[in-house]
Amino acid sequence: MADSHHMIEIKNIQKAFNGREILKGISGTFEKGKTSLVIGSSGTGKSVLMKCMLDLIRPETGEVLYDGRNFLTADDEMKKEIRREMGVLFQGGALFDSKTVAENVSFPLEMLTTMSRGEIKDRVVFCLERVGLADAADRMPSEISGGMKKRVGIARAIVMRPKYLFCDEPNSGLDPLTAITIDELIKEITDEFQITTVVITHDMNSVLTIGEYVMYLDKGNKLWEGNSQTVLQASVPELDEFVFSNYALKTMRDDIRSRK
Repeated sequence: MADSHHMIEIKNIQKAFNGREILKGISGTFEKGKTSLVIGSSGTGKSVLMKCMLDLIRPETGEVLYDGRNFLTADDEMKKEIRREMGVLFQGGALFDSKTVAENVSFPLEMLTTMSRGEIKDRVVFCLERVGLADAADRMPSEISGGMKKRVGIARAIVMRPKYLFCDEPNSGLDPLTAITIDELIKEITDEFQITTVVITHDMNSVLTIGEYVMYLDKGNKLWEGNSQTVLQASVPELDEFVFSNYALKTMRDDIRSRK
């Protein structure tokens, strides 16, 4: 078996709501130091899959293994241990409006560690510098842009030095250029700190630029897996349509420009 260090494996994840099957037995492996993307149209089950992986939703069957430890059947002690190794960037950024940027980032450390004030301050400064927000420490979320809020969310997600990082639609609501810088930041951080990163997205640009592993879900089935290099050649009609409906405008633009 390959080095399972910091690896996440999901095996046969099935989930139904009111008798309707949302996930129909999903398996896959997410590797350390790679940005892994779960893609698909809205309502295909990708967010449900992430919630199963975080144990926010309990699947009917299946296993979610963090370094070989089954999160779903783990006892409370083991669950706590695994949770401490996770960072999560929720869709809206989910910042506390009443706390400054620095207070938002320090929150997990205050709640979950026994670090001293000084240690917390140093760690927060490091994380804010890493996401390019050293100057914004004392500002309130209402005073910063959407892209900056995402950066704060990333800083908060990595403040506990996670082994595993989950990002739910990190580009939603961002303009294309900001979206690209957020993608690049997620990829750099994944690489630099050798994190196992799972990104839920339907942004085709993300797929093509940071998709080191890509899992495509359609109506609760895993129809394809590969990477940014192979996704454009995939011989899966549903994926093809998904890719090119999202990618068509860019292709048209490039085509028009090349004719000049």
